[in-house]
Amino acid sequence: MKVAIIGAGSLGQSIAKGLLINDVVSALYLTKRNTNSLSKFNEYKEVILTSDNTEAVKNADILIFAVQPRHFNRILESIQPLLTDNHVLISVITGFSIAKIETIVGANTCIIRSMPNTAASVGQSMTCLSSNTKGKEKVELAKTIFNSLGVSMEIPEEQLQAATVICASGIAFWMRLIRATTQGAIQLGFEADEAHKLAMQTCFGAASLLNESGNHPEAEIDRVTTPGGCTIEGLNEMEHQGLSSSLIKGINKSFDKINQIKN
Repeated sequence: MKVAIIGAGSLGQSIAKGLLINDVVSALYLTKRNTNSLSKFNEYKEVILTSDNTEAVKNADILIFAVQPRHFNRILESIQPLLTDNHVLISVITGFSIAKIETIVGANTCIIRSMPNTAASVGQSMTCLSSNTKGKEKVELAKTIFNSLGVSMEIPEEQLQAATVICASGIAFWMRLIRATTQGAIQLGFEADEAHKLAMQTCFGAASLLNESGNHPEAEIDRVTTPGGCTIEGLNEMEHQGLSSSLIKGINKSFDKINQIKN
């Protein structure tokens, strides 16, 4: 398939890496005002770097838009005359509604909103998808793309804001928890690189356990907490200090913020 990523910034590059690693594109156009920062993609024969969105739109069928929200309106207006029945528009732009996209390109265009995260670059993204009526025809195609970058899930558009907080902002939340665990390990006497490896692999192991077993987190917690033991002592202290409530409050604060920038 021929794909164009319009606006190859941090998220756009993560998607590009995932697509290339998983060998799902025959041609990949990456656009950016200054393409110098994309030079690392020159090693891939499938990649065409360009600052011209027109070139990308004319030569690709699937258009993934990863620009800043304030630029999206103008870009859609500029490429609208170039769109054909073969084009599928996929937006990864926060808060820019399908209805607003339709007012520019028309309701008879396949439009899909998606929210991957930067783990797409290592094939571990959690991506949520929503579409307009016409876009329903291409949701399975979009799932094929994003399943190559991790796992995808179709949800109603009204839940995309919440999914952005849990899955995209959530990457940062989990990174902060890993960093805190690393700092704790250093305080207990481990070297920094050792502490980082211990925290990172343990986090990965916890997620893998839940994924493979299908168990509720509390079921796995029960397996490692013994009466009067060190695990329950630590868990109770964390809860006394507000671990769970702080995380939930942070998620809700992010949700409040994202709804302020809704388009």
